[in-house]
Amino acid sequence: MDSQKNLDHPELSIVVPAYNEEPNIDELCSRLVAVLENTHRTFEIVIVNDGSQDNSLQKLLEWYKKYPKYFRILDFNGNFGHHNALWAGFEHVRGDVIISMDADLQNPPEELPKLLEKVDEGYDYVGSYRLGKRQDAKWRDWASKIDNKLRGKITDIRMSDQGCMLRAYRRSIIEAIIRCGDYTAFIPALAYKFASKYTEIGMRHAPRFQGETKYGLYYLLRTHFDLMTGFSLVPLQLFTLFGFTLSGFSLLLVIYMFGRRIFIGPEAEGVFTLFALMFFMVSVAIVGIGLIGEYVGRMYQILQKRPRYILKHLYEDGK
Repeated sequence: MDSQKNLDHPELSIVVPAYNEEPNIDELCSRLVAVLENTHRTFEIVIVNDGSQDNSLQKLLEWYKKYPKYFRILDFNGNFGHHNALWAGFEHVRGDVIISMDADLQNPPEELPKLLEKVDEGYDYVGSYRLGKRQDAKWRDWASKIDNKLRGKITDIRMSDQGCMLRAYRRSIIEAIIRCGDYTAFIPALAYKFASKYTEIGMRHAPRFQGETKYGLYYLLRTHFDLMTGFSLVPLQLFTLFGFTLSGFSLLLVIYMFGRRIFIGPEAEGVFTLFALMFFMVSVAIVGIGLIGEYVGRMYQILQKRPRYILKHLYEDGK
């Protein structure tokens, strides 16, 4: 790039959440700079240090000092999670086109120009899916496939691969997401809802460069519940229908047992059947309470109005 003019309003912003990614920082930053310089667009790289406990921040500051016109570093006061780090990056971007990606280099930075080509074609949101065999543990592959199918049927959000975070957004979509203010909403799903012209493209998927993944089975399950309860009432509606069905069968069972007692006599050995039915209904009730709790918990988090994150320091413009 010849120069970084209009730094207050670059053409392109890259947002990267980072938590304990010290082994990957140098490779990530060097490859990002090389790729972005070849786009011949003004750009900024916004990296959010999500309370890393290793030397990630020191590594990031080295790159910031080397390229103060390229990098902006958001340093959190603690670990607030990947979602909030991404949200913070979106709140601070200055570009017309915003691209999100992870710091583990599983989505190679060299794939960024593919997203830009689609944005230039007029799309306001460009999603992505991983091509070929995934470079993850088999359980993550299967869990993601099941999650994608369930989410598509329940929420009507047609994303081929919700775990691929290499995505491009026009600024209008990001501004709509920020105005939404939903505390736990899945950002790519919100973008899908708000976009007027949406597409997906395939991306190469590489093994994690170094280190271990920060997103285990619990993270996948939590994301799944956030999607289910944040974008659809179908889980509650299905449970209500299931409750009506059980009530109908229960009524038939009561009529049968009453008739049997009158015409045949009491069922002396049927106590275990009744216990089994009771345990089943109690377990169903507990699941229903948990489901309702998911929705109530979301409302509780919104009403608390706690900050998503605490920004300790913003390194920008050489300061």
